[in-house]
Amino acid sequence: MTDTAVEPTASTVPLPHNKTDWLPLALVPVLALLALPFVGSGSTWVTLTVAGLAMGMMIFLMASGLTLVFGLMDIINFGHGVFISLGAYATLLVLGPLAGWGQADSVWLNLGLLLLCILAAMGVTGVVGAVFERIIVRPVYGSHLKQILVTMGGLIVAEQAIHAIWGASPIPLPLPQTLRGAFIVGDIVMERYRVVAVGVGLVVFIGMQLLLNRTRIGLVIRAGVENPEMVEALGYRIRRLFVTVFVAGSALAGLGGVMWAFYRQTLTAGMGMEVMVLVFIVIIIGGLGSVGGCFVGSVLVALVANYVGFIEPKLALISNILVMALVLIWRPQGLFPVARR
Repeated sequence: MTDTAVEPTASTVPLPHNKTDWLPLALVPVLALLALPFVGSGSTWVTLTVAGLAMGMMIFLMASGLTLVFGLMDIINFGHGVFISLGAYATLLVLGPLAGWGQADSVWLNLGLLLLCILAAMGVTGVVGAVFERIIVRPVYGSHLKQILVTMGGLIVAEQAIHAIWGASPIPLPLPQTLRGAFIVGDIVMERYRVVAVGVGLVVFIGMQLLLNRTRIGLVIRAGVENPEMVEALGYRIRRLFVTVFVAGSALAGLGGVMWAFYRQTLTAGMGMEVMVLVFIVIIIGGLGSVGGCFVGSVLVALVANYVGFIEPKLALISNILVMALVLIWRPQGLFPVARR
């Protein structure tokens, strides 16, 4: 081994759990059932619920990379929003030569186009994430204040680079042909793209859970957080493992950027920063560093916003803050606290 010093000195370790805490998991179905009588119509309730689940999945995709990096590396990356924007713009690399796929009336070609956009975005943001970690993040391991300052600086530089490459004007991003419109079942209307977003979000969540809890690499990474010296002594290069985690977190942000861009159907350099407040809210609600908590928090926030927006539109803008306040009053460390200072 050539690396004897371990730079990412994470100060968070998983708390032991003797049994699964099911109470926070019950919040989502309980919330949905409580909203039903206020919404009134069953078909409207299903439409709002599916739309909320889709929005929750997109929020989770954008937030999962940040909570992964914080939970395993103890790094506060305020530049995370630029990876969302960069992933969104990376779709242009695919849509340029394959524009005909998006206009074809073929589900498989449209889904293939979406998959290629996702792969391109994850590849681009993964590479940029590796450079970002090496140049900007690595010199400030262990200092949260410096991390906030330098990552904010990196964000500003990266946003200006996007302006220089693609221009400052918004770029339209139409949905592929067969992902437009909605599925109509009786009086229930479910947008096709929202259904696809729910599927993508579930696949990513299950994949992350299996990777971190059921594979050797996940075990080594989690062990490296708790006892890096011992893992180094066993022959693993901790620095490389943590760089891999940061790259994976950046790639997940790029994936979220693709889904968010097709939902908005417009590309702007600041689109990532526009959702960063929401991203931090769901991470705080779920519990800092908890992937499962981030998932539940994202769905909870999105459903509340949809239900409140329909029942009492004037409260929709502050619904996220109210949810966070209520959760923190109940559980100050979040729904699934996994970190201890």
